Amino acid sequence: MSSTPDLELLGAEPGTDVLADTDALVVGLRPGDDGADPVVVGPTSVLGDLAGELPGLVALLGGSGKAEETTRVPTRGAIGAPLVLAVGLGAAPGDDDAAGETPDLAEQVRRAAGAAARALHGKAAHVVTTLSALDLAAAIEGTLLGDYAFTDYKKAPETTPTELRVVGLVGDDQATVTRAATVARWVAAARDLVNTPPNDLYPDAFAQRARSLAESVGVTVEVLDESQLAEGGFGGILGVGGGSSRPPRLVRLSYAPDPGEHADGPRTKVALVGKGITFDTGGISIKPAANMDHMTSDMSGAAGVVAATCLAAELGLDVEVVATVPMAENMPSGTAYRPGDVLTMYGGTTVEVLNTDAEGRLVLGDAIARACEDSPDYLLETSTLTGAQLVALGSRTPGVMGTDAFRDRVAGHAVTAGDGGWAMPLPEELRADLDSRVADLANVTNHRFGGMLVGGIFLREFVADGVPWVHLDIAGPAFNTGGPHGYTPKGGTGVPVRTIAAVLDDVARHG
Repeated sequence: MSSTPDLELLGAEPGTDVLADTDALVVGLRPGDDGADPVVVGPTSVLGDLAGELPGLVALLGGSGKAEETTRVPTRGAIGAPLVLAVGLGAAPGDDDAAGETPDLAEQVRRAAGAAARALHGKAAHVVTTLSALDLAAAIEGTLLGDYAFTDYKKAPETTPTELRVVGLVGDDQATVTRAATVARWVAAARDLVNTPPNDLYPDAFAQRARSLAESVGVTVEVLDESQLAEGGFGGILGVGGGSSRPPRLVRLSYAPDPGEHADGPRTKVALVGKGITFDTGGISIKPAANMDHMTSDMSGAAGVVAATCLAAELGLDVEVVATVPMAENMPSGTAYRPGDVLTMYGGTTVEVLNTDAEGRLVLGDAIARACEDSPDYLLETSTLTGAQLVALGSRTPGVMGTDAFRDRVAGHAVTAGDGGWAMPLPEELRADLDSRVADLANVTNHRFGGMLVGGIFLREFVADGVPWVHLDIAGPAFNTGGPHGYTPKGGTGVPVRTIAAVLDDVARHG
């Protein structure tokens, strides 16, 4: 996994020089009222005599405190650190004068910390941040994720990562630091998987990477190869993967709490399913060449599920987790599946293939049906499923579909965790559009309307009766094709690792 900065927890006790040997001090700001100088947020004692001057200096240098804006202020010996990096938090949550809806405080801190880490990456090895006084976990997450860089394929890899220090927090807060750092590390692991080129992350290689990560935290692993998939009747996975010289895999990860520590056993069992198309050409229904390189990210759901399962294990959450992760490469060739083919899915449902570029739902149908045989209390599936998600919700907001109560619960956690999410319906009238003349259902409709919702309706056909379930469509949010922002880099974002972790934690506590 990518390295993450070292963490040191400092107490700002009287007489303690917390800025000794520090390259930069990060301070949060909000915009002033009616165009006044920005306002420092959080502890100011560490600024010493500079506290009163800083807002005016920031304003003089063009800073205003707007969200994610960074302003460098040389301290000229006024404090131990040679540089103050002032970073904007934006308007306070609930501020009626703010333009548009403002994020909650935790997400503001994450984004500000991430923007500061990006501004200092490679330029400051030792950083103290006062944002931790606003929300410690958010400041840690934002800084570590903002400092992320994928350099495995660079001839001259970048720099030493930041060594983060935090001000004014002592004692039991170390547990919060450790947990937040663990979350960030597994988000980074998912980013690494997504960013790895498809010539190196084909199905078997992905399966072995998943095995290595899982076994490092005591998670049990089973990998089914193409022969075992054929014997088991996984027609969707085999159909999609049949055009590639690199055959498909199905990975099963199993985590349960140590019975010695959880005498009563886990409260609930959660099935996780993630789409692992290691590269998607569209198959015979081939995609346009423009931006096809983005399809290296078509396994983001699988990366998120693998990372979240490992995170649950490392945190020791009191919940049983079984992840079912199909992995295939969708390629055109003489052995590729064709429009017009009928696939017999795991469990016997037949599907007429009308478009080979709607492959994700085929591998997921197999995986969902298999996951339901484990009798889970909940099922959460995630995938870069449809371009329609971007049309409906943009590039940063996952669509959340499924059983109403569980859907709304997951959507709430997605927003709080910082991944974003919006609950969407699964209208019954759209189901008839998936009727096939020759099979139980078709893999697409004959129109483009409600494409994200139709994908969810297709997947619902494979969920066992009575299982509360959710489909997270992360087609846009999983891979940032624009410029970096907040704690989000270009490329793999790690969405939805934090959402899944928050859901698992909630289920562990409340069932």
